Amino acid sequence: MLAEWSTPMILAAFAAAVLVVLASGVRITGLVDRLADRTGIGEAIAGAVLLGAATSLGGSVVSITVALDGYASLAYSNSIGGIAAQTAFLAVADAVYRRANLEHAAADLTNIFQAVVLVILLTLPLLAASQPEVTLFAIHPVSLAIPIIYVMALVGGRALREAPMWRPVSTTDTRTDTPEEEDADTARISTLRLFSTFLLLMVIMGMAGWVIAKTASELTDRLSLSQSLVGALATAVATSLPELVTTIAAVRRGALQLAVGGIIGGNSFDTLFLTAGDIAYRDGSLYHAAGLSDQFWTLTAILMTGVLLSGLLLRQREGPGRMGWEGALILAIYGAAVTIQVFTASAG
Repeated sequence: MLAEWSTPMILAAFAAAVLVVLASGVRITGLVDRLADRTGIGEAIAGAVLLGAATSLGGSVVSITVALDGYASLAYSNSIGGIAAQTAFLAVADAVYRRANLEHAAADLTNIFQAVVLVILLTLPLLAASQPEVTLFAIHPVSLAIPIIYVMALVGGRALREAPMWRPVSTTDTRTDTPEEEDADTARISTLRLFSTFLLLMVIMGMAGWVIAKTASELTDRLSLSQSLVGALATAVATSLPELVTTIAAVRRGALQLAVGGIIGGNSFDTLFLTAGDIAYRDGSLYHAAGLSDQFWTLTAILMTGVLLSGLLLRQREGPGRMGWEGALILAIYGAAVTIQVFTASAG
């Protein structure tokens, strides 16, 4: 059907789907913050699981759809490119938070643990690609290991919250995760209704992700664009925009652990796109079908996550209105990676 559409019509459909994802993501932030307080799971866990999964749903639909259509590089780079973009968004949120360095103020052991797990998850696809291709029903064993490690990390994160073995030093700039008092109107809304609204928004975002996938695939063929470039810088950024908006919204609400946990948790959830993409891709291992440009984004995401993790550990304490060194470095790394990718694609 899209083959009969003009290029401007396809671009308009792509843009409309992005706006739907963006609007749904904005609405979800407040819901997750309330659910974190109502259920007692905490902002870091809620950000990693609920907010991370919800805002990443559109991207997962993109990876599955394009993998089914045979676009291996696009499916892979959409997942990893989203992780790099979302980490850069956290640095933007750091600049928005005027009181202190965000990584200092949002000190939370769960977020540190999730960042370590993310590095592990990002390393697995590189290990898979470095060895001869081995598959079972066209699925690489690494695709089975990723969700297992992800679930184990969620269990470990919950244990850390309930019985932490150490705690970050509290300072005047540290914002603790304490439940907020609900106003009378909000208190009347049942938890079931909050969850129902949350799930409805997730479905809407998933449908918008399907539109983004189909229009991006058509544009890739029609304009002879690099799949890696489109995946890392078009579909990944487009489906990651909710993370930018929700992170800034969470920071403005004072839900700092939710903001940081949403990004790190969303990034960990995005590695599941690789599993979904590998299952959907029927021509062999997705990791071996992906190219060097896709692996470049994996290494970039690992580097950016390492810098973020060091910032969470060192907790540099800056004055009002000043970004931490890790935030500036993350933006510099992402900017350099985008420049290299664009230059390489144009040269090729």
